[in-house]
Amino acid sequence: MNSVKSANYWLMKSEPDVYSILDLQREHDTIWDGVRNYQARNFLRQMKLGDLAFFYHSNSTPPGIVGLMKIVKTDVVDLTQFEPTSKYYDPKSTSDSPRWHTVTVQFVEAFPEIISLATLKEQFTADDLLLVRPGNRLSVMPICVDVANRILVYR
Repeated sequence: MNSVKSANYWLMKSEPDVYSILDLQREHDTIWDGVRNYQARNFLRQMKLGDLAFFYHSNSTPPGIVGLMKIVKTDVVDLTQFEPTSKYYDPKSTSDSPRWHTVTVQFVEAFPEIISLATLKEQFTADDLLLVRPGNRLSVMPICVDVANRILVYR
């Protein structure tokens, strides 16, 4: 797998009943808030303006890639960390020293058909695509360019 430094494609998961590709299409752009895994946060920190991300619907039937979005703002403070009523509240985070940063994404396209997890598992190894690695629950992960190009063929 190519190094993360050379990646300009990502995969970002959301449950469609929480936030879907149709929500993003309607809103045009959104802050990708609520990520509370340090490895996923570190991937968010590596994103650059113009990078593309596959939108993945998790906890759906079937789960899979449903569209594409673009990173339009980086190093965004995730304000949910400061809201005591939010499930993403982090009492150790302060406005002077926020622990959670994210990105703003912009809608690019919704795919006419879902690219199911089953299809992805048939076409890619765990070395190619972190998503198909057993036990992987990351909500944000890099996709190397050659794998991204192979995924784009399915849209």
